[in-house]
Amino acid sequence: MEQNISSEKQRKYEKNTFLFLAVFLAPILSVIIVGGFGFIVWISQMLFGPPTS
Repeated sequence: MEQNISSEKQRKYEKNTFLFLAVFLAPILSVIIVGGFGFIVWISQMLFGPPTS
């Protein structure tokens, strides 16, 4: 009985952790990474000029 309760708590903890990672952390990290890359490109173009063809 004790092991069953512990297993249920662990399943709930893992489910909540997965939902947090999938719903909150992954989108936030994606926006930060893409926004950071865009900011780096923007600053580099201000310093070195736009790319020429």
